[in-house]
Amino acid sequence: MIAEKTMTNQEVANRMNELFKENNWMQVQDELYADDVMSIEPEGAPGLRTVQGKQALKEKAKQFQDMIEEMHGGWCSEVLVGGDYLTCAMGMDVTMKGMGRVKMEEVCVYKVKDGKVVSEQFFFGC
Repeated sequence: MIAEKTMTNQEVANRMNELFKENNWMQVQDELYADDVMSIEPEGAPGLRTVQGKQALKEKAKQFQDMIEEMHGGWCSEVLVGGDYLTCAMGMDVTMKGMGRVKMEEVCVYKVKDGKVVSEQFFFGC
């Protein structure tokens, strides 16, 4: 049995860039996240909460998707590496159920340990 090579932080960032460009958001989580990943939302984020673990993260993503009435577009900057952290900016233009059309922008910060994302944290105005 051959041991799987641990990805460098730059390799993780490169793979995230590839998957984000393909809109493969769930594959990012499946492939690059640690099983006990922590997902941290800003205080007061509407309808979202901080969760731990891949399954809880998938449930949170589904909850967010269920809040969207229509997706009009989105974007993601290149993922940059700073030591054990990766960061990018993201935005989307969506119609939210009961809230109307909104343009959202956020800064995303990911912590990497042993080639896996162990936490993600989002910064946006609430």
